[in-house]
Amino acid sequence: MQETDPICPLCDRPIPPGVPQSLHHLVPKLKGGKGGPVVLLHHQCHREIHAALSEAALARDFNTVEALRAHPRIATYVAWVKKRPPDFASKVPGRRRKR
Repeated sequence: MQETDPICPLCDRPIPPGVPQSLHHLVPKLKGGKGGPVVLLHHQCHREIHAALSEAALARDFNTVEALRAHPRIATYVAWVKKRPPDFASKVPGRRRKR
C-alpha cells in the first residue's frame, strides 16, 4: 500500500494498484446521471451497491455516498468489509435485490 493509493469512499479502505476498481455514477446513467458525479470504488463495493439497490432507488434516494452508507444492507457490508485487507475480494452474497 502506498500513501497515494486512492481511498474507497464507501469502505474507507485504500485501493492499491492491481485491485479491481470501478467508477460508480451517483445518479445512474439510465436515470439522467450521464456526465454527473462519479466516485472510484473497489469493484466489490460497487457490486454490493448494485446488488442491494435498484437503479430507481439509487437515483431517487441513494445518490450520495452518505446515503449509500446509511442503507441497512450496505452498512452491514461496510462494517464487514472494513475488517478485510484492501486487496480482499469475494463474491457478493445473496440475491441481487428483492423484486
